[in-house]
Amino acid sequence: MVIALLTPREMAEADRLATAAGVPELTLMEHAGAAVAAAVVQLNEAPGSVAVVAGSGNNGGDGYVCARLLAGQGFDVHMLTLTGARPKGAGAAAIMASRWSGPVREATAAALAECDVIVDALFGAGLDRPVTGAAAALIDAMNETGKPILAVDLPSGIQGATGCVIGTAVQAVRTVTFFRPKPAHLLLPGRSYCGETSVADIGIPDSVLGQIRPLTSRNDPDLWGAHFPWPRLDGHKYDRGHAAVLSGAMPMTGAARLSARAALRAGAGLVTLLSPRDALTVNAVASLAVMVRAVDGARELGTFLDDPRVNVVTLGPGGGIGRAMRAAVTAALARPCAVVLDADALTSFAEDAGSLFEAVKARGQAAVVMTPHEGEFNRIFKSLDDNPKLLSKLEKARAAAAESGAVIVLKGADTVVAAPDGRAAISDNAPSWLATAGAGDVLTGIVTGLLAQTMPTFEAACAAVWLHGEAGQAIGPGLISEDLSEALPQVYGRLYVRLHNDSKELAGRDSLSGGSRSLD
Repeated sequence: MVIALLTPREMAEADRLATAAGVPELTLMEHAGAAVAAAVVQLNEAPGSVAVVAGSGNNGGDGYVCARLLAGQGFDVHMLTLTGARPKGAGAAAIMASRWSGPVREATAAALAECDVIVDALFGAGLDRPVTGAAAALIDAMNETGKPILAVDLPSGIQGATGCVIGTAVQAVRTVTFFRPKPAHLLLPGRSYCGETSVADIGIPDSVLGQIRPLTSRNDPDLWGAHFPWPRLDGHKYDRGHAAVLSGAMPMTGAARLSARAALRAGAGLVTLLSPRDALTVNAVASLAVMVRAVDGARELGTFLDDPRVNVVTLGPGGGIGRAMRAAVTAALARPCAVVLDADALTSFAEDAGSLFEAVKARGQAAVVMTPHEGEFNRIFKSLDDNPKLLSKLEKARAAAAESGAVIVLKGADTVVAAPDGRAAISDNAPSWLATAGAGDVLTGIVTGLLAQTMPTFEAACAAVWLHGEAGQAIGPGLISEDLSEALPQVYGRLYVRLHNDSKELAGRDSLSGGSRSLD
């Protein structure tokens, strides 16, 4: 199933709707604390000494439940708070604290050092102000123990909606969250503080998602698999689209060739590399199944794209920055084919982004995908730097999609794909060795190849990012960009088996129901 990512506000609404539907708040908290206790047992099977560091809110209430259940299983539990006091009042956290029969002590470095495992129940995903003072000192002390820390919902100090560290943050080896993950579990730097993350079913019915209507998802085949363009037995290459990739001049032809080959590997029926005449020979010699056509300037590009059989064109990889590239992009956007813009095609509009966005929006529903890395993004979306509310990569990508009218692929280890209608997906399968020259050009080519097969724009961008990450994992350390296209056949093979089996055996199954599941 599609894994929705809930902001803290959406998660609070899920809790409210569950309670309104008849699931008591105390029951939700009891289940959450039980899931955390079970995770502690997995970390430390033989009953040992556990420090539970609890705050005064519901996150702390989960911690009190965990402490009670662990004590009942023979663990030596040390209940610690900032002040040495329990929460007061009539709320759920205070009620759970009253059910803890043991002492509550002040959380000190000495108290933490007595324990084998630390449970961080200090702050949850809803933290919205920087951690300072005694709380910051406590988090630092927890980290300095070197003991394994299990975080409740999210490591304290990480903002749930953005993944930002606000002040200082707990470095956990494992995080247990509830019902659905939060954006911070996938966005950096938050993800790097979570360790292994699992999602626990605490009794919130899935039906609440229909009322919340979350717009953010984890990027996974369940999100786009139904739209994936598998070849038909009675089909032929002309059914699978004709992609064009604009090459730069000598000596910058390699990037476009990487994109063109990736488009072909991704399934485009035909791919033509559009080459300046001064680079025609090298492009022709270096290409086999990819066709090569001499094209110089925006007018010749436009003439080529007037052929209705060419249904997607990519501009930017190694294409050069300046007036000629701007003219080529303008010519491409004036045609009905899908357009993929990367690298130099974006940077060429750094001082005139408004005209680019106007040309994109004038196309109506015709597909446009932009695939910037962080530097290119900052050049073309300068206006977003003036908005202090846009703190996270997710929010920036979503705002950029709305401003430009294009689907945005904001690349990185936590690539975000965002559509103008507000939908967004966050990826978490990219290995670190993808950070190598030309890898982004291959990603652009995969997007191109899927669009050639008329896969819907947002889904095509999401699928390309996922396939790119899987190809990187398949190759492993030592990867260079040329390897990525060659890894796609095995990735496609595994994807086919997964989607085929899902459609036969797993249709409608809730992959997060029935207990605690890893995000993987």
